[in-house]
Amino acid sequence: MAVLRQSQSVENKHKLSNTLRNWLPILHSSLSDLGEAMEPFVSANPVVEVKSGYEEDFEKKIPKKIVSGSGVNNSRTEQIEALTIQSKSLYEVLDEQLEAPLFPTPISQEIAQFVVANLDENGYYEGESDEFCQEHNIDLDAFEKVRLRFAHIEPMGIGAKDLSESFLFQLDNSEISNEAYPLGVEMINDLQNIHSYSNREHFSEVMHIISTFKNPPNIEYQEDSSHVVPDLMIYFNDEQQIEVKLNDAYYPAINIDTSYGVEHDFVSQKIKEAKSLVDALEMRKATLYKVGLMIVEYQYDFFIGGQIMPLTLKTLADEFGHNPSTISRAIANKYIACDRGVLAMKDFFTTAIDEDVSNAAIKEFLVGLVKAESREKPLSDMKLLDLIQEKFKVKMVRRTIAKYRKQLNIAGSSERKKLYQLGLS
Repeated sequence: MAVLRQSQSVENKHKLSNTLRNWLPILHSSLSDLGEAMEPFVSANPVVEVKSGYEEDFEKKIPKKIVSGSGVNNSRTEQIEALTIQSKSLYEVLDEQLEAPLFPTPISQEIAQFVVANLDENGYYEGESDEFCQEHNIDLDAFEKVRLRFAHIEPMGIGAKDLSESFLFQLDNSEISNEAYPLGVEMINDLQNIHSYSNREHFSEVMHIISTFKNPPNIEYQEDSSHVVPDLMIYFNDEQQIEVKLNDAYYPAINIDTSYGVEHDFVSQKIKEAKSLVDALEMRKATLYKVGLMIVEYQYDFFIGGQIMPLTLKTLADEFGHNPSTISRAIANKYIACDRGVLAMKDFFTTAIDEDVSNAAIKEFLVGLVKAESREKPLSDMKLLDLIQEKFKVKMVRRTIAKYRKQLNIAGSSERKKLYQLGLS
């Protein structure tokens, strides 16, 4: 019996090693390239037949809660477009809308074009409005009235000055009830403390509506989504609970022909190899599904309308018992479809100063500090350092603040003071 147990152990170990050998290239490939990754295993195995998952219509396989949207009236069917190829650039889409009835006059169209020309990489407006108004001899109120018409063009939220205004733009175009709307405005204007409103009537409705908003507003256009097929769909079901669904219907189907005589060693070996390929495919599904569950656990705030929180690859690697480099390759070229668009899995992982604070969060806070600073006495790098360390409870050095400033195109305090005095900033 001892000999038998040893034989079974060796056989199981051999099967597992074969599966793992197949699993790594299958795991590392994107869903759209999965068939190509399997080709070396399939071409050398006469008992295996693979049917491509591409032979069916992709959109038919996406949960209706994503395709139909979740409460946002959108004549351009934005939820479907979020899962298909973007055929036009952001600027082409905007240019088509810079005309009557929203922008009926030459000056209104010029203002609209100025706003579009001064969008940052996230779709927020950061132009020098005062300078434009002086050049065209109009007052700032007139300029703002035209800019605020961007609340009615797509993508929704574009042209807003910040996240809160972008969400207000999107709120005005949502199907929120009249009763819940005032609370929605109140919560959006106090996003930092959004969960403190949980005991208010209509809180659930507002949170559900906010979860459909795009953040940033140009998220669908930030990278070319051509040939992108998401591995996972994350969406709210009818009970308003988040669900994670594998796009398993898009996987290749593996058929094993067992009509050959299994008494032949060659055939028997090929059938074992084919079964290990099936096991490897199932391991890929299980691994990515677990990644999806962890992303929902750590990034829940994002799916209800908030920011992506700090999450390191090491956290995920520790959960799986793998090296972070293995996890990095595993999430490469993998995508998640949700109500807020199609995002690369890597986007949910941020570089961290420590386990709790991301450099993205610190940069965002730094920008806020500079925007709110006194024009007579701008904040020095040392003062910025003190405020950041106090806010995030981390230890940093002044040169890191200087580096972040340069990355954000923010001048030093003395230079900013000169710009303020000249009215150029």
